[in-house]
Amino acid sequence: MNENRIRISDIAEELGLSTATVSYVLHGKTDKVSDRTVRRVLALLEERKYLPGVADLLLGQNSSKIVGVVVNDHEKYEDHPLEDAFIASALNALSVETVKNDLQLMVRKISNLEEIISFSTMWNLEGLVLIGFCAQDYGHLREHMRIPFVVYDGCGVTAERTCCINIDDYQGGFLVGEYFRESGHRHALCISDNDIDMDRERWKGFCDGFGLKGAGLMLVPLQKSARKSFYMDNLNKIREYTAIFAVSDYYAADLMHFLSEQGISVPDEISVAGFDDTPLCHMVYPSLTSVRQDTALRAEIAIEKLRQLKLGKHTELSVTIPVTLIERNSTRSFIKN
Repeated sequence: MNENRIRISDIAEELGLSTATVSYVLHGKTDKVSDRTVRRVLALLEERKYLPGVADLLLGQNSSKIVGVVVNDHEKYEDHPLEDAFIASALNALSVETVKNDLQLMVRKISNLEEIISFSTMWNLEGLVLIGFCAQDYGHLREHMRIPFVVYDGCGVTAERTCCINIDDYQGGFLVGEYFRESGHRHALCISDNDIDMDRERWKGFCDGFGLKGAGLMLVPLQKSARKSFYMDNLNKIREYTAIFAVSDYYAADLMHFLSEQGISVPDEISVAGFDDTPLCHMVYPSLTSVRQDTALRAEIAIEKLRQLKLGKHTELSVTIPVTLIERNSTRSFIKN
């Protein structure tokens, strides 16, 4: 044993904290510790080179063969992000790909960035796959972590040892808009909970594909109960459109359920299309037309990019995966104006 190895008690004594507090930070239990204290502990651990030594001691090897996946526990998921159809599909594809490469997958839902830093260093991860965070979050993480990571939908992220794996959001929106226009619709609506990053690209593509004069945008609340009330308050406006594009399958399915409750037929009165082509498309009635992204290809690229980044090889900062439109029953009957 290295007599110069820093111990938890040494860190705690230097910061004037209890060993339990330092241990909580190490194990990611930061709900028990203030943000300021977490930052102090992590900063000193990094300065003292403590974490890499602990990881080696615990794992007994230089390579842990563990790939971490961190999903943003965003408020829109209402504490159930891993149950979201898109995220579940992404995790399934990553699980298959890690097994192929003799790796292990470790998944966490986290909203506090400091917890991500603690998680990555404590387990000596090969790399991270980050889903659902914003550009400034990725920049902060890059400054405080040594390991490589790949980002799903990281608009504008160009940090070193990082690769963004995006899909062609603009083209996906364009395909839906073009499809509605060619099907005879003259009034189409896009629904989203925001007008930034990838959702903005989907909206812009939708406008260009459909025609700016005929396309509308409706920003909806994040929470399901609030969204239903919003739809009820705006029911007359919704009825003005014969086709609606939701920026996710979840929002499309949620809207279809609301329309059904109001006695509005999909697709006879309003056609509905989603985005992602998750298994949810086959679980709703009628089955949902959607923009397909290849989750298996995305996972394959993610694991390969992590390998290249870990080896210090030059690789693209960004990869864009093409999309296709899959037509199903939710848009097969059209109103011609």
